Amino acid sequence: MNVDLSSLRDAIAENGVDGYLIDDDASDSDQRYVSGFAAPDAYQTLVTDDGVHLLVSGLEYGRAEKEASADSVTRTSTYDLPSLQAEYGAYEGKARGLAAFLDDHDVGSVAVPRNFPTGTADGLREQGLEVTVETEGVVADIRSIKTAEEIEYVRETQAANEAAMAVAEDMLARAEIDDGVLVLDGEVVTSERVTEAIELTLLRHGCALDETIVAGGEQGADPHDRGSGPLEADSPIVIDIFPRDKETKYYGDMTRTFVRGEPSEEVRRRYDVTREAFEAALRTVEAGVTGADVHDAACDVIEEAGYETLRSDPATETGFIHSTGHGVGLDIHEQPSISPRGDELEAGHVITIEPGIYDPAVGGVRIEDLVAVTENGYENLTEYPVSITPSPADE
Repeated sequence: MNVDLSSLRDAIAENGVDGYLIDDDASDSDQRYVSGFAAPDAYQTLVTDDGVHLLVSGLEYGRAEKEASADSVTRTSTYDLPSLQAEYGAYEGKARGLAAFLDDHDVGSVAVPRNFPTGTADGLREQGLEVTVETEGVVADIRSIKTAEEIEYVRETQAANEAAMAVAEDMLARAEIDDGVLVLDGEVVTSERVTEAIELTLLRHGCALDETIVAGGEQGADPHDRGSGPLEADSPIVIDIFPRDKETKYYGDMTRTFVRGEPSEEVRRRYDVTREAFEAALRTVEAGVTGADVHDAACDVIEEAGYETLRSDPATETGFIHSTGHGVGLDIHEQPSISPRGDELEAGHVITIEPGIYDPAVGGVRIEDLVAVTENGYENLTEYPVSITPSPADE
């Protein structure tokens, strides 16, 4: 995938340095994005005016040559790293080898990201290089504007997400009610059972996730409670799934709230208000508005209905107690922020819209879609229906 690093090169010039250096493995999204390469061990990516240059182990060299979005790939053996480490120790030996790599690219000073290893920075300084921390997070800002290809990656992950949500909804819809608890095929329906079905479905679609949320009743009133134990009838069940595609590494994100049985009048009202806030926030989305504007649109609806928000009461523990959304891409939470501090949205931002209302005495309600910002509005990357009543898969 070709990425536009012109903003990064502008930052290099503004910092008065010769290049930008990343030292991390591919679990760091900036590293994966800039290098176009994924390896489980740390490798180095150097960005200069003349290109992107990788320094990798011999183990990764062949694959990096084929897969990386780089203008050059160099083996660490070029600098006889084993001999350097045998003579100077692992720490200084690495610094000397990396310094030689930088010297080969006429680099005597580098800007580095905020999470750059302190040991590597100090080691390079000991070798006479100037190391400056780039504090603005320029690569994260670049990553926040998605290309058409990246938006398609997110859409594909979201499609897998929808398949998993359909399995979860089907389980709730087919469950019988036995003494206030959901039962399916003779077994109690628990958060863990639904989560397992979600995870298996995602695996079949080439995705995985470390955690998901299937939280009923009081548990659903904590937005980050993963949920556990039996799921009850007549009570809201919050299902929030945020998988990552195993190949592209792009995330999806979606939340639905269901009630199997008869929701109380108050639960129904909270659901309707949340949906109205969700739709009001969506209507606000377009390039040029701020994330704060979108958040305010959701807060306006919720406050008008008589519920607290963090805007109306920063100390509240019930009501709307989080921001309206966040960016999604190689990280599940990235720029931009759809919150009181949210800056101007740009075409290509991919964001969640996810208002909610929470109270342990009632439960939690949250609705979330994933959308791409456009010049005149948004493209919804989520096709899953919004309904409080779960429907079986064959309907």
